[in-house]
Amino acid sequence: MLFIQETNNSYRLADEQDVISEAIKIYNRTFSRGEPLNSPDDAKDCIKLKLAPYEHEVFLCLFLDNQHRVIACDELFRGTIDGASVYPREVVKAALHHNAAALIMAHNHPSGISEPSRADRAITAKLQEALALIDVRVLDHFIVGETVHSFAEHGLL
Repeated sequence: MLFIQETNNSYRLADEQDVISEAIKIYNRTFSRGEPLNSPDDAKDCIKLKLAPYEHEVFLCLFLDNQHRVIACDELFRGTIDGASVYPREVVKAALHHNAAALIMAHNHPSGISEPSRADRAITAKLQEALALIDVRVLDHFIVGETVHSFAEHGLL
């Protein structure tokens, strides 16, 4: 059980919204500008926290500098319960805007199944190709469901 200390120093039982609110504060601290991502697990946990609550697909990118420090985390596309249109041109524009050297892509599957679809594999390859033209490395693509699927860990990048 978690408790929240009120301003009058009394305590009350924390509800789900309290927990989510605190988790978002931790997320924002973790992905604050200049924080390095030292392992895939650093990114995985926070991305899951960011994407898990959505009931529709959301595609985001973590833009990183040469030392893999976070420059920005942008939600670039929103879709429906079973898909989102992702446009390579817009991802390239955002990478150039942030002057990124690398990025991590992520999106959620509201169904809870984190296995990549054929469309997920195709857009990942297309984005990797487009970003390579401007010397931006794609470090990973995470799909968030009940678990988090990493393209890099499964040899798909």
